[in-house]
Amino acid sequence: MSTWAAILAGGAGTRFWPLSTPERPKQLLPLTGDRPLLAQTVSRLRGLVPPERILILTGPSLVERVAATVPEVPQANIFAEPRAASTAPALAWAAHWIAKHDPGGQLLSLHADWAVGDDRAFRAAATHALGVAAEQDVLVTVGIKPTRNETGYGYIVPGKPSGSARKVKRFIEKPSPTRAALLRRRGALWNSGLFAWSAARFLGEAGAYAKELAAGWTALTNGDAPRFFAAVTPVAVDVAVLERTSRLAVVTGAFAWDDIGSWDALLRIRRRDARGNVTVGHVTLGDDVKNSVIWAENEAIAVGGIEDMVVVHANGHTLVMPTGRPEKLKTLVQSL
Repeated sequence: MSTWAAILAGGAGTRFWPLSTPERPKQLLPLTGDRPLLAQTVSRLRGLVPPERILILTGPSLVERVAATVPEVPQANIFAEPRAASTAPALAWAAHWIAKHDPGGQLLSLHADWAVGDDRAFRAAATHALGVAAEQDVLVTVGIKPTRNETGYGYIVPGKPSGSARKVKRFIEKPSPTRAALLRRRGALWNSGLFAWSAARFLGEAGAYAKELAAGWTALTNGDAPRFFAAVTPVAVDVAVLERTSRLAVVTGAFAWDDIGSWDALLRIRRRDARGNVTVGHVTLGDDVKNSVIWAENEAIAVGGIEDMVVVHANGHTLVMPTGRPEKLKTLVQSL
């Protein structure tokens, strides 16, 4: 039984503006170190999935950049989604392709823009999830034990034991701070978005439950990706399949995980200085700068007298805003 990986690598390039752009979204940026997130993602699979069995799903305008970022992945394995329609259509497309080319193949689904603290523990969790998927013929999600009362993530409430996994009792999306704290105390897990299943089982469940894909299903089975994507309703795989199927299990991953959804995330991921700042590039700080993210691309930045701020200069633009308000960035970018 062969294992394949589908890396979801689309994106509009707004969350890390002005460093990120539609032509260079966050998965192509070195946000956590000296290599782009996508390159780190492919490296993380080493020893688990060979490059020739890695599929990367991305936008048409990003294919060349993706290929240049991860040259070890065959360019034929970089799939340009005809239309941005969220994760359910993309994963159905990948599963159908795998089922056609490798009947019986298993699929590991992951995103290109995560920060993972321990690659070995990541591979161990992925291997566990793939084993459960094969043994029980179920869809498997990997949950992460929360480290804070995060309101921007989805949560999984585990249910009864099922072999070395547990059934999924329910999903809770983006809870309030009070509910996030309660969920954490009661043993709920973050929904990491790391999934494992056989291609055939996923197609069976998606065909049965993903009503948003029904209008394009015949086109998918006929191998007509443009017509499939044109016909479907954009929908996340969690909503379309995982929240509806009864064939779902969860295993716990013992690795630090962050989806790097905003500039604030760098304060959790990157090394801070003695005053709690994260700096990248040619940055000069006054001794009264605290708990801030300062990123300078190409040109130098000098900053003084600020606390809990994000200051970024890149691509000829400058961003200055408080930490803790990532939702305001989208509005700012739209106004430009």
